Amino acid sequence: MEKKANQKRVREIIQILSKAIPDSHIALRFSNPLELLIATILPAQCTDVKVNQVTADLFKKYHTTKDYAEADISELEEMIRPTGFYRNKSKSLQKCCQEMVSRFGGKVPETLEELISLPGVGRKTANVILGNVFGTPGIVVDTHVQRVSQRIGLTRESDPVKIEFDLMEIVPKEEWTHFSNLLVWHGRRTCAARKPLCEACPIRMLCDYGSRGLREK
Repeated sequence: MEKKANQKRVREIIQILSKAIPDSHIALRFSNPLELLIATILPAQCTDVKVNQVTADLFKKYHTTKDYAEADISELEEMIRPTGFYRNKSKSLQKCCQEMVSRFGGKVPETLEELISLPGVGRKTANVILGNVFGTPGIVVDTHVQRVSQRIGLTRESDPVKIEFDLMEIVPKEEWTHFSNLLVWHGRRTCAARKPLCEACPIRMLCDYGSRGLREK
């Protein structure tokens, strides 16, 4: 019964947020699968805005998987330094590209299983690429999706993979990528981490956290 109720609630949330956030696209800038893969590895402990600033120059210098695989590691580190944790990120990025050269002919793989077999690529990164480049729907559980889905009451889990599977059960498959993008933007604009703007939230009545505040008034 709870599953059916949440499925209905999700459909309403998608309808409302699609109107409220018609521009709910991925914030990272890219022009091909490799650029999105690189851009998705960089945001850890860093904003998408900063990543876009860094990749604007990075993508001008490196164009192919082979370019990254054979890059001077110190030069690569220097270019991505502003994103933080640049040594670890540059190593992961280069190892990932080396694997793609040796195992996939330099191409970004198109399946979840192959993507997550690459160094530095987890389910979140894989689903970002699948949904936004290859047209394969995927639930992307970043910090915003985790927080917002928990507040709404769509999951009781705290582990991102378990949250992903909970959402897969109640969100229509064709909406997985779109729903993820909607929650990301809703989390950025309205359902903030420290102080959610419940008064301005268009889905407040569909949210466990938000509607609780109304009941307590």
